[in-house]
Amino acid sequence: MGVFSKYHRFREAGEEANVNNVAEFGQPARSLFTSSKVLSLHKATDITDEQENIVYQSRTKFPSLHDKTDITDRDGAQVAHIERKLLTLHERHFITMADGTAFQLSNELWHLVRDISNIEGLGWVLKGNIAGLNFRLYDGNENIIAVISQKMLSLHDKYCVDIYQPEQERIVVAILVTLQHMMADRAASSSSASFSSGSGSN
Repeated sequence: MGVFSKYHRFREAGEEANVNNVAEFGQPARSLFTSSKVLSLHKATDITDEQENIVYQSRTKFPSLHDKTDITDRDGAQVAHIERKLLTLHERHFITMADGTAFQLSNELWHLVRDISNIEGLGWVLKGNIAGLNFRLYDGNENIIAVISQKMLSLHDKYCVDIYQPEQERIVVAILVTLQHMMADRAASSSSASFSSGSGSN
């Protein structure tokens, strides 16, 4: 069960905060949960609170080579716009918040087990563990901002985020959605490579 796992820290809405998150960082100020709609051409994702009320929604334009995604709040107001840069050796996404704040997130420093990636434009750092589907977001002073966890073997691509700096919630949500797209792209790329390798060996 996720609540007892040292590395895999996903939990469902209504469950207690992960014991390891609480031990390391204390009780989160707020928690949000995502669930992507299966068989959606637009990569539609609902982001809900503990009571499963929709707080934000993300929707990707289709077709879109640049993976153009908009995040809105429950009233439909713009929160952030995300685009993927093409023709680069390292996947890179550009995020622009509704207030004009702009930054980039890339996977160029990611490794197989322990990932460390600078978020250019904010001075924040994203540290993660793919094996545990667990990521931590720190500010420039190395203070915890949020812990992001992905549910294992979920058709709905579920994530949970425990937020420790609630004033940064909207940026955290934008990073969460971007990370979700990057992980999905990585999984698709891995599956494609495996299929190509298997076909070539026949």
